Amino acid sequence: MPGMKIAVYGGTGNIGSQIVVEAVHRGHDVTALARREQPVQDGATFAIGDATDANAAREIAGAHDVVVSALGPTRDPAGDPNGFVDVIRSLTDSVGSTRLLVVGGASSLFAAPGVRLLDTPEFPAIYKREATAAAVAFDFLREDARPDLDWTYLSPAPEIGPGERTGKYSLGLDEPAGEHITFADYAVALLDEIETPQHRRQRFTVAN
Repeated sequence: MPGMKIAVYGGTGNIGSQIVVEAVHRGHDVTALARREQPVQDGATFAIGDATDANAAREIAGAHDVVVSALGPTRDPAGDPNGFVDVIRSLTDSVGSTRLLVVGGASSLFAAPGVRLLDTPEFPAIYKREATAAAVAFDFLREDARPDLDWTYLSPAPEIGPGERTGKYSLGLDEPAGEHITFADYAVALLDEIETPQHRRQRFTVAN
């Protein structure tokens, strides 16, 4: 298919950089955005970008076919992970008619009917603050985002980390599709969704 113009906020992070690599590999025109200048994948363009700068974000959205948020809640003990919710709220206002894909968390997936992973006794307390923020951001998209917003929220498996790109994954919607996914295969799934949309205005999840 013809290459698309894809903007990736957080394009230098663990997941965002893999999305940039995968998108470039597929022949798309990719802009990796971050608050500080950093090296990016050959073939991609780097730009300073703050997702909460509404005017700049509108310009970015207007110049691209797809906006990806690969940002996440802060893990700094002194920081406020709820700032992530504000980022997503801001982007939903700024992207206009441009499609928005959000790199989400696994905490809002259901371990049992009505019981999120976040609410289970075994959920690690050290991750609870950031996981709660990610879940609130998902709830906002699902319940309060404007009706014409073209959004998709991709939850990883409960465990995500480095590993090889296999190009294969299992799909789910609101329950985990498996226990683990690599950064690279998560990126494969996200690019597959960009190129062939199957989950508009909903969440889905992937696992190896």
